[in-house]
Amino acid sequence: MFYFIVKRTIISFFITLAATTLMYFLTISSGDPFEDLGETSGPQKAATIAARTAAMNLDVAPIPRYFLWLQDVGHCLVPGGVSCTLGQDRTGAAVLPQLENAIGSTLRLVVVATVLALVLGVVVGIVTAIRQYSVFDYSITFVSFLLFSLPLFWLSTLLKQYLAIDLNTWLDNPQFSYLTIALIGVVAGVIWAVVVGGDRRRRLVVFAVAAAVTAVGLYLLLVTGWFVTPGLGVVGMLVSAAGIAVLWTALLAGFRRRRVLHAALAAAAVSFAGYLASVPLLNDPNWLVLVALVILLAVISYVVAGVIGGPFRTQAARIGAVIAVSVSLLIVLDRLLQAYPTLSAKAGGRPIPTTGSQSANLEGTFWEINLDYALHLVLPTIALTLISFATYTRYTRASQLDVMNQDYIRTARAKGLSERTVLVKHAFRNAMIPITTLMAFDFAGVLGGAVITEQVFGWNGMGKLFVDGINAVDPGPVMAFFLVVGTAAVLFNMLADIAYAFLDPRITLS
Repeated sequence: MFYFIVKRTIISFFITLAATTLMYFLTISSGDPFEDLGETSGPQKAATIAARTAAMNLDVAPIPRYFLWLQDVGHCLVPGGVSCTLGQDRTGAAVLPQLENAIGSTLRLVVVATVLALVLGVVVGIVTAIRQYSVFDYSITFVSFLLFSLPLFWLSTLLKQYLAIDLNTWLDNPQFSYLTIALIGVVAGVIWAVVVGGDRRRRLVVFAVAAAVTAVGLYLLLVTGWFVTPGLGVVGMLVSAAGIAVLWTALLAGFRRRRVLHAALAAAAVSFAGYLASVPLLNDPNWLVLVALVILLAVISYVVAGVIGGPFRTQAARIGAVIAVSVSLLIVLDRLLQAYPTLSAKAGGRPIPTTGSQSANLEGTFWEINLDYALHLVLPTIALTLISFATYTRYTRASQLDVMNQDYIRTARAKGLSERTVLVKHAFRNAMIPITTLMAFDFAGVLGGAVITEQVFGWNGMGKLFVDGINAVDPGPVMAFFLVVGTAAVLFNMLADIAYAFLDPRITLS
């Protein structure tokens, strides 16, 4: 493994070097860096030309100029190097501070979108493979191809119109007619009937129950003013914690081991008690306090679930820790929702923004500031997630179907293992091998796609840095963007190869 990593690192270095060489010469050959000065005259023009020539080293031949840029990059490889600037832009400003300001917002957007698309795409892809040729399978196939075909800029524009402008208008006076509530209930009933599946009688029962619950629930939310002052509340948190415990038990252990289920419910009770005890600590915390509370809750739940789990203590303890982390995320969501009324008032009753990565000059509590960050993430994250979701769904479905037809899966079933054990412990792991390759390339691809998304939503991220550099024929910002994207692509490709050995012990790296 060590020699493989060393070899791949050396190969990756030369690949990145060759790619940066090509990108640098393409950038400096793409136009005239003095084009914006064509209609100006006087001594100011001459001074600007001289300053720009000195900043961009335009008085040096292209090949030596590239090595000067490499020299600036090399300074960043020296630990503690004070001259690490990644070169200069055409105004003479260092590129590194610009990259640091841009990369934070872009990575925040890309990481959230990639994780959401990966989790949702893999889960839906596995379910469609299990229920091959069902109505649900055909529906997801249609939706996936539809999303895969949508232009990103067009989808982003639709989201701005319907999930920001129109939704903000509705949130100012959240009301639905009885007919609209009934139609929403019918649509929800159809969706749940397709998702649950089964024979005709079962689908009709699911449709009726889902439609009724959705319609009644939406009516109660409107009557109680939940959309004006949202929150989970004590009852909502208790029910959600119990539901999370049942869900994780069903996925990771099944209901045959009652001790594990009891341990999971105990972990949910501990998490709920932690929610009640942490109310005064979470009025205006910081990230350190928040992380410390999550770790403390996970440790206590791990111990309690392990004690109650009896002969299954190891499995029960792990499930207990997972439940604690899940409930902690739910607690964070509840506190963010409680901050919504104040933030909405500060935003003039238009809480969902259409441009920017954060509100300018916003002053507020920890929850208000982070809710503002989250709301700015909503639209661009949905746009990027939907496109990647379609890809992950199709690849996961194909990979899962291929694995489920293998001999060792039939052998596992012949030995009497439960279907959950066959799918989770045997099929899922090997089905993820092709997905790791896709994820490695998708991360760099989403970085590239974020260029368009940032332009549409007005984010001051790496996309703006790249586009401004291209328009100005300024290689400094362009190469900084390409250095991050290219390095990410090469690095994640190597990590995908390393992950193969952990997913499938038959694969050896040398």
